[in-house]
Amino acid sequence: MNAILPSRAAHERRWPLLPRRPSLWQLTSVTVALVLALPVLVIFGHVFLPSTDVWVHLRETMLGEYVTNSLLLLFGVGVGVLVIGIPVAWLVSVCEFPGRRIFQWALMLPLAMPAYIIAYTYTGMLDFTGPVQVLIRDLTGLGYGQYWFPEIRSLTGAMLMLTLVLYPYVYLLTRAAFLEQSVCVLEVSRTLGSGPYAGFFRVALPLARPAVIAGLTLALMEVLADYGTVAYFGIPTFTTGIFRTWYGLADPGAAAQLAAVLLSFVFVLILLERWSRMRARFHHTSSRYSTLPRYQLRGWKAAAAVTACLLPILLGFLIPAAQLSLWAARTTDHWMNPAFAELVFNTFSLAAMAAVIAVALALILAYARRMQGGFITGLAVRVAGMGYAVPGTVIAIGVMLPFAWFDNTLDAFMREQFGVSTGLLLSGTLVALLFAYAVRFLAVSLQTVEAGLGKIKPSMDDAARSLGMRPLATLTRVHLPIMRGTLLTALLLVFVDVLKELPATLILRPFDFNTLAVRAFELAGDERLAESSSAALAIVLVGLLPVILLSLTIERSRPGQRQRARQRTGSPGSEPLAVPAGAQAA
Repeated sequence: MNAILPSRAAHERRWPLLPRRPSLWQLTSVTVALVLALPVLVIFGHVFLPSTDVWVHLRETMLGEYVTNSLLLLFGVGVGVLVIGIPVAWLVSVCEFPGRRIFQWALMLPLAMPAYIIAYTYTGMLDFTGPVQVLIRDLTGLGYGQYWFPEIRSLTGAMLMLTLVLYPYVYLLTRAAFLEQSVCVLEVSRTLGSGPYAGFFRVALPLARPAVIAGLTLALMEVLADYGTVAYFGIPTFTTGIFRTWYGLADPGAAAQLAAVLLSFVFVLILLERWSRMRARFHHTSSRYSTLPRYQLRGWKAAAAVTACLLPILLGFLIPAAQLSLWAARTTDHWMNPAFAELVFNTFSLAAMAAVIAVALALILAYARRMQGGFITGLAVRVAGMGYAVPGTVIAIGVMLPFAWFDNTLDAFMREQFGVSTGLLLSGTLVALLFAYAVRFLAVSLQTVEAGLGKIKPSMDDAARSLGMRPLATLTRVHLPIMRGTLLTALLLVFVDVLKELPATLILRPFDFNTLAVRAFELAGDERLAESSSAALAIVLVGLLPVILLSLTIERSRPGQRQRARQRTGSPGSEPLAVPAGAQAA
């Protein structure tokens, strides 16, 4: 036996990627990953199928317009989120001015406002019949066509709407990077004569570049995934084209091929983000924490900082929320109707089921990675978590095609053999919708669960094993009680994401089954904006919960936060915390 061990160890050193022996956890993780990757594989598989007449028509007529509008949206929103997100992140992180403590969490409020809801709200306010233009006509006496007013239902309007709700992605990650930056680097830049502007552009911003690019990538992926805003404004993009091809032209194959083109855009964004992080290294120069004095802003500088932080909050959350509240107050008969209570029940029960499924799958994958490790398990976890980068429209098409094929094949077989119709078992049911949600939002729960498991020391697993516990018993009796808060956070994040999801729900929902998002979209499409406010406001209010969680998490991310609290209270262990040196990762 002892003679065998050296050769086996040498073999494992030569082939570190090969697992020792496939375990049940590893096989389960690989199976889950393959099942969840099915929609993406189906979409890519249609690339190699023969082109239909509809696809040839789309390629020759509309594809160029889809590409152009999508690229213009990406460029406009990309510039907008950078212009807003980076300066406000710097202001609340290293400057002191009136209201800074409020702004640092209030700037995340637009995350609770879906883009399609803010689009409905501003259209109702800024359209020809809206209160703003009515007030202009009353004050000036001018009539229709006698004054200029920007058109909200336009490509520029869509850029603005998406920018107002997506800039928090850049703000969140950039602020976290500023809070975690090496204090000594910034102090040295000050001693060398760098003022606030030079320290920002020459030191802080280059160090935060990975976080900035990661936030920008997330925002741009949301732009590509958006359907409600561009559909309501009548802008031809990939998502509206997929819906038109699926429903209007009734060609699932062409819709899948169009979805494959959209998916290629998403993968290009991901590759660019990865490439940008591989090209540079960002290191701390100190492993100890000390408090960095903030730049004290006074006079016009303080007023400018307050204005810069207040405008995104006003335009991205406060004004739309106030308008939705006014509409909801005027349409009490709508949201107090029993039909609205049924709508809320459908939405919340669906979101709860999806959240439980996503967190359960995340637990399986994360624990398999912890138990087994290795290249294959890690790859399975990565594959399973890639769905968040895929637009909901693409996932819906990738789910519907194989599910419809299975239903039709089974129904034809049962009719031929037994004269019985099985009907729709998967497609057109909640099964398809829940599966799409699991593919789309597994990454949200997976990251949260992996972070929670990472905080549990491996010695606890060893202790449980020494007491005779098998892996499953260790997970249920040791890890789950410790991770209760983490699991609740993961459930909440998936719950809210499902609540706001629109395109996948529109395509896959069962007949005569509505959610708050779908109902708001339908009413807004019929120009019944006031009646849509109750459903939209419910989504916004529930969306505030993860915003609060994110604010608390980022506030505690500053190195030395606990040590400063101990210093204030005089508790033991008040020495500065030694934080490990390393690269700033987004």
